[in-house]
Amino acid sequence: MLSSEMTFRTVVELPKMERLMQLGDRIVFLGSCFAEHIGRRFAEYGLPVLCNPTGVLYNPLSLLRVVQSTAEETDSHWPVFQHEGHWYCWLAGTQLVADDEASCRLLMTNVFEGLRKALSESTYLFITLGTNVCYRLRENNLVVTNCHKLPASLFEEYSMGVGECVQALLQLLEAARALNPTLRVVFTVSPYRYAKYGFHGSQLSKAVLLLAVEEVCRHCDWCMYLPIYEIFMDELRDYRFYAEDMIHPAPVAVDYVWHRLVQECMAPQLQTYLTDYEPLRRALAHRPVNTDSPQYQAFLQKIETMREALALKYDHRILSPSLP
Repeated sequence: MLSSEMTFRTVVELPKMERLMQLGDRIVFLGSCFAEHIGRRFAEYGLPVLCNPTGVLYNPLSLLRVVQSTAEETDSHWPVFQHEGHWYCWLAGTQLVADDEASCRLLMTNVFEGLRKALSESTYLFITLGTNVCYRLRENNLVVTNCHKLPASLFEEYSMGVGECVQALLQLLEAARALNPTLRVVFTVSPYRYAKYGFHGSQLSKAVLLLAVEEVCRHCDWCMYLPIYEIFMDELRDYRFYAEDMIHPAPVAVDYVWHRLVQECMAPQLQTYLTDYEPLRRALAHRPVNTDSPQYQAFLQKIETMREALALKYDHRILSPSLP
């Protein structure tokens, strides 16, 4: 019989959080696609979270621009533009679109007001960095958070150095803490590899981000780094943990990271809540064939009964919808 030590894999230890995540904590997730994977898990359990309201953010400068714009409380300088009859903003992804300039500015105002409220009320801000590469508009040197699939000739690609990343992240933290002086920040680095930069170039990019986060955490004792990137590189190095493109994480890998977070970063009461909520989560994931059938109406009533039972056991505020 094999001993328990013969696991044939490297287990990456997670650092102990000074304060474990508690039931009732509000959390904002900003950053790369991996932030959305994890943020979605929190939302699936009815926990109050807000994840990338302006779209995916890849680099420190894009993250800085969004957080600073949130803290400034101004709507007069949104960098909006028109393309093929629709209006977009350089601070947001393509999913935020309007038919005219006034509607676009109003849309962005509402999005940033929601993010401002979320940051001011949250316990944690999770920041997932994807790359040190950013893109600037050639016409005015504006760093964009999304290129909106416009011609590459409009942009200048720029790779940030370690010092530039540190400066951007420190400014981001200053702006976030101006909104919420007790906010705790958790950094992660996305395991997604940017093949378009070449795999060596992608590794160099991750190295810059890792060095920058290490320096930032030295300056701010209310910040910490979770080695999610290292878990993928060491524990989950087999290709079965990746999607068909062999670059994006597979669902089973995201499941593993989620379970590590639950076991090592969450307080016992929150863990118990997640266990109790699991049947409801599975029920909510059900997609009916006929929403008008008596069976589906009975199913909806069952879901409501499950909600009421949870509300009796836990503070009803815990079951409030996710942050706007």
